[in-house]
Amino acid sequence: MMKQTHVVIIGGGFAGLELIEQLKTSDKFRVTLVDMNNYNFFPPLLYQVASGFMEPSAISYPFRKILRKKNNTRFRLGELKQVLPEEQKVILSNGELRYDILVMATGAESNFFGNANVEKNALPMKTISDALSLRNMILTRVERATRIEDPEQRKKLLTFVIAGAGPTGVELSGIFAEMRKHILIKDYPELERKDLGEIYLIDGQQAVLSAMSVKSQQYSKAKLEKLGVRVKLNTLVQDFDKETVFLSNGETISSRNLIWAAGIYARVFEGFNKEDYGRGRRLKTDAFNKVKNYQNIYALGDAALVEGDPGYPEGHPQVAQPAIQQARNLGENLLKAPSKTWTPFKYSDKGSMAIIGSNKAVADGPEERFFLKGFIAWFAWVFVHIMSLVNFRNRLRALYDWTGYYTHKDQSFRMIIKPREMKK
Repeated sequence: MMKQTHVVIIGGGFAGLELIEQLKTSDKFRVTLVDMNNYNFFPPLLYQVASGFMEPSAISYPFRKILRKKNNTRFRLGELKQVLPEEQKVILSNGELRYDILVMATGAESNFFGNANVEKNALPMKTISDALSLRNMILTRVERATRIEDPEQRKKLLTFVIAGAGPTGVELSGIFAEMRKHILIKDYPELERKDLGEIYLIDGQQAVLSAMSVKSQQYSKAKLEKLGVRVKLNTLVQDFDKETVFLSNGETISSRNLIWAAGIYARVFEGFNKEDYGRGRRLKTDAFNKVKNYQNIYALGDAALVEGDPGYPEGHPQVAQPAIQQARNLGENLLKAPSKTWTPFKYSDKGSMAIIGSNKAVADGPEERFFLKGFIAWFAWVFVHIMSLVNFRNRLRALYDWTGYYTHKDQSFRMIIKPREMKK
């Protein structure tokens, strides 16, 4: 009986699941997926969960259910702690695994740029837990504001500062503005419009959505400001003490709420050398996604700094499409017999898009060959994101949630749900 090659994939995001999809019918491999969560989730829609417009189960799904029909794949719940390349072994939080091929698809985490106070006091937006924490915080702040008579303290509770004007920051500020306009006044009769504070979007770049076209940037900024978002560009968040946000231009914002969407970098693991990491702490790989100086370790997506793609000398964008395409290319290469026949990775840009609010979105075609805005771009954004969800059930639920919001400008997922501390 032919000995199967054991492929261990660390991380069940876009790249990890796409690689499993490529290898699922091969009897050459047995695959083990390792993840610290027992579910896959769709990061581009975390902000919808955070703002109460979507339930968590609409954008997440259990790994074991996803893998039911993939007979050569098993799931292991655990967190990677250390890689031992010489022994071809990984140390997890609950044991160890040996591998023939190791694939690092570990994604990214929030980059606070060394600011300890911001890291301690701000809320990131990288996981389902982060999104639920933010939802709880927003709703708790509003409830508390209804009991406070001091207008300054009330305004401080209801002023939200979002650091980072990329897609996440733009989408968050837009949906917060619509929530303030259509929902809070209805749900909280104790409050008046003047009590609802401000929404600030802060970024050190010269434009919002700096990676997109000038047309997308200008349209998005104009629509955000029309919604009442105060956009501050060429400005950085320097500090936050839970009461005040300090900006690089010397200004301060009186607010209890700083949401961090300003930067990411890859996760670092014990066992790799310092020189293995490049820009953004990503593992340096060759054109086949093989980590340099290692024979059987590969990196994908946000964890990979791929060299050899002439269009992207500083690495590929840390978004879904490069991760999916890298995983697909690696899977096709692994299924080929000799590595001499392998195909180097070359990224195919599918364009980019961002949503600002209901009927308001922007979309750039590949290499900015076309530009869409307004309802057409919004409809395209909804379609693309629904089709990108992991299965039909998630797509149906997301479509139902969006239809409800589009029709009524409202949703019913505004529950403060906090896990109870279990006695040990």
